[in-house]
Amino acid sequence: MKKITLTILAVLLSVYVGKAESIKASDSRISYVGRTVVESGFVSFDWSATTIRLRFKGSTLQIKCSDTHKDYFNLWLDKAQSAVPDEVITVEGDTLITLFKGKKGVHQLILQKRTEGEQGCVKLEEFISDGTFLQAAQPKGRLIEFIGDSYTCGYGTEAADRNSPFLPSEENPSLTYADILARYFDAEAVHISHSGRGVVRNYGDYNQHENMSIRYAQAYDEYSAQAWEASYQPDLVLIYLGTNDFSTGKQPSLRAWCESYKNLLLKIREFHGEQVPILCVASKADETLGLWVKEAVRRSGLEGVYATQIDHEAHNEDEDLGASWHPNYKGHRKVASIMAPYVATLTGWELPFKVLE
Repeated sequence: MKKITLTILAVLLSVYVGKAESIKASDSRISYVGRTVVESGFVSFDWSATTIRLRFKGSTLQIKCSDTHKDYFNLWLDKAQSAVPDEVITVEGDTLITLFKGKKGVHQLILQKRTEGEQGCVKLEEFISDGTFLQAAQPKGRLIEFIGDSYTCGYGTEAADRNSPFLPSEENPSLTYADILARYFDAEAVHISHSGRGVVRNYGDYNQHENMSIRYAQAYDEYSAQAWEASYQPDLVLIYLGTNDFSTGKQPSLRAWCESYKNLLLKIREFHGEQVPILCVASKADETLGLWVKEAVRRSGLEGVYATQIDHEAHNEDEDLGASWHPNYKGHRKVASIMAPYVATLTGWELPFKVLE
């Protein structure tokens, strides 16, 4: 009798376990926005704001993954992306993370990498649920590619004030002008950005040969060995660079600036073609930066490339700032409001009658 009971129990357990499902991170039912590398079923990336969407029917969801250092992710459950996530999760080393445990049903989960490439490279291996996986929502019909520096990464957006030190846990791209604009126009946002990088030189001349005009062609932010092969087609490319070129009381020559800016523009054209408009925006970091961006566009001789600037009065330098004098959410909302009409005009999209948030 005991043997029969154990046999029945084993069968029941096997039936129960059989209901669980695991899928590789590369499964076609999962949707990715951003630059990713797929190898042996794994999906790797390190660019800031890379986004994953998946749907499942069940009461639990786990992810098996690893990280070269320590990254933070925004998580939204059963709702669209917004400025404030439902939860922030940490990925460090080899780990198995429970993303959801609750009421059984059909759920949608969105993950967004908060931290930039220098904080770590993530490898997603598989997702595991006690139920079944469904087809995730496909990427939206609109897409903007943003090329930038710490402003685009969301450096210090959640810090208390401008005198706060930078903490990776307070970096959040969902609070940046880029994601604000994407939400406003119901578009996807791809961030190709790295703090401290410029068009010619970087902040304090650090690694001046690893500027964004070079990194733009890479599949990974921090690993130059692998070139990127275009996997998405934006409706608009927005460049927001130059602050670091003019940092620490230094600036490149106008000739070097224009040559490197043109190289970046040509790479964009190589990946996305001649029909995609490019908006080049100068920050308020230096009073001459706007003139230099416009001159770089003029000298490039390329069609469909436009220039504008954010003036010094765009946002204040007190309550609109987060860590190390970088814009916080309030500051980014003001910047986004200035850029919005240009985005609408160049794409032909209607300018919505709603709040940028």
